[in-house]
Amino acid sequence: MRKLILAGMLVAGLAVASPALAKDIRIVKAGFSPTTTTITAGDTIRWINADTVNHQVVSDTGAFVSPILAPQRSFSFRFTAAGTYRYRDALEPAERGTIVVRGAPPSVTLGVSAPIILHGSEVKLSGGISSQKAGETVTLFAQPYGQASFVQLAVLTTVTGGAWDFLTAPAILTTYQVRYKNAASQPVTVQVRPKVTLMPYGRVKGSFHARVNGSRSFAGRFILLQRRTAFGQWVTIQQLKLGPQSGRIFRVPTRLGITTYRVFLSGDQAGPGFLETWSGTQKVRRTR
Repeated sequence: MRKLILAGMLVAGLAVASPALAKDIRIVKAGFSPTTTTITAGDTIRWINADTVNHQVVSDTGAFVSPILAPQRSFSFRFTAAGTYRYRDALEPAERGTIVVRGAPPSVTLGVSAPIILHGSEVKLSGGISSQKAGETVTLFAQPYGQASFVQLAVLTTVTGGAWDFLTAPAILTTYQVRYKNAASQPVTVQVRPKVTLMPYGRVKGSFHARVNGSRSFAGRFILLQRRTAFGQWVTIQQLKLGPQSGRIFRVPTRLGITTYRVFLSGDQAGPGFLETWSGTQKVRRTR
């Protein structure tokens, strides 16, 4: 495969004889350059931060997510299945790009409506097949965190245009893949945040009940009580240990004026397969 170099750009140290690396995409002040890139299944795209501030590349469907890229840092991803992959800069959401991956049929695509959800929420998995025929069979597989391999989740039938879709509610970080004949889609991953609630408790002003819900017990884990400063930042004021029902009743410190609170669960306390998470806010007004 011929290596392609974007106009005006030559990256030092690039492996010249690397058939897997198809193109580089620069991240500049105006966005992605080029904004649309076409490659062949099996090729790798490398995003290089050519700007002076941080950026982060995030797929709309959860197919890939880069770490936060400092200036001159790069992120590479290999596309193994045909399809159109739209993405954005998570730190500048208006900046968007598209990767078009071509492959020999048959092929099948897979996308997810939301790559990050709260526990208990549904996501829509959807895609299409290269033949665009209705009445074809595709098989959906899932691999929840901690499971050694994919297991069959559903057998689906395509509709007009070869499209298919399926609603599911992953309980923990889960990777999905769909297969059609001898073709497999690019896997996509849905990450899960435990659901944290913060509600007033009893008749005493400033008393609250916090609870964490997920696919496992969070008893004995610690949540952080936080208040929002006048500058919009969250500062931790107390660490609270969750009880046997993954909940905790507590009172906030006395503070004059209107104070906004939330509780926060770190990734370490959420545990493997979960993201950090936080509750909605509650306000307490004290006049004396």
